[in-house]
Amino acid sequence: MGRKWYEDGKLLKKKNTFTDFIACAEHLIKNKYCSSEKLCIHGRNAGGLLMGAVLNMRPDLFKAAVAGVPFVDVLTTMLDPTIPLTTAEWEEWGDPRKEEYYYYMKSYSPLDNVKTQQYPHILVTAGLNDPRVMYSEPAKFVAKLRELKTDNNLLLFKCELRAGHFSKSGRFERLREDAFTYSFILKALGMIPATNVSWL
Repeated sequence: MGRKWYEDGKLLKKKNTFTDFIACAEHLIKNKYCSSEKLCIHGRNAGGLLMGAVLNMRPDLFKAAVAGVPFVDVLTTMLDPTIPLTTAEWEEWGDPRKEEYYYYMKSYSPLDNVKTQQYPHILVTAGLNDPRVMYSEPAKFVAKLRELKTDNNLLLFKCELRAGHFSKSGRFERLREDAFTYSFILKALGMIPATNVSWL
């Protein structure tokens, strides 16, 4: 869609990213490609921020969401220049040490916008040794969701103790992680019969 579309989704226009995603979901539902009872979404890192933002804004559109190592505590991270990627990312997100950017970021930061409302099934992952998105970010997000959400849908937090920002090393370890994610989605969709597995 070109450079202009990209520019219209950064800095003080960042929320266009979220409303565009919501518009796509609405289009899929309106044109009967799927329904909110079947629509599952998945994003990692900044895509995890997208997941958190759209879940806060329009949780009714989705059956399940997977947020992998999600960047959900936007203000805390972007205010800390000692984190490896923070200062380089000010060009994309803005510098929250400036008041205008601080309040704009706060208006969409997933951690700061969790509400007392119903949410779909959610799986959030983290890596204990992640230098880009500290495990505390998704942990705080899940804790706040547990405190405020008003439904009984699944809310799982899976922290890999031997992983960083990416999957554990090894082909079969990665396949196990993918299998876990797909199992979660299939369970949320009601496509797995009841078992004795504790998280199901």
